[in-house]
Amino acid sequence: MLETIDKAIWAHSRWKIYLKQAIETGESNFNVKDTSNPHACVFGQWLDSKDGKNLPDYDIIVELHTNFHIEASNILDLALKGHANEATSKMQMGSKFSQLTAKLVNRLAEIGKSQLKN
Repeated sequence: MLETIDKAIWAHSRWKIYLKQAIETGESNFNVKDTSNPHACVFGQWLDSKDGKNLPDYDIIVELHTNFHIEASNILDLALKGHANEATSKMQMGSKFSQLTAKLVNRLAEIGKSQLKN
């Protein structure tokens, strides 16, 4: 479980980079529909598994993860439509995306730490 959590933290932290690249170029290797789907990423698929459903604070993680993907897809949509300023503002410190990223990553890190103690 710890390895899955570490990978999820890394993967979801990288979205800031992917979105900034999309804003700068107007292009992305990701599409809006897949980005909005929390079940499309490896972590989302794991959350849907028996092991994932045993995760501490499962319901909270699922909600944060779902909202993260929705907000990331909103930003990606703006970036791909050429609305760079609006997309950038949705990524600023204190934005919904920034808050969701921090909450998700921090919650996963707390669970990872508790797994190390066990």
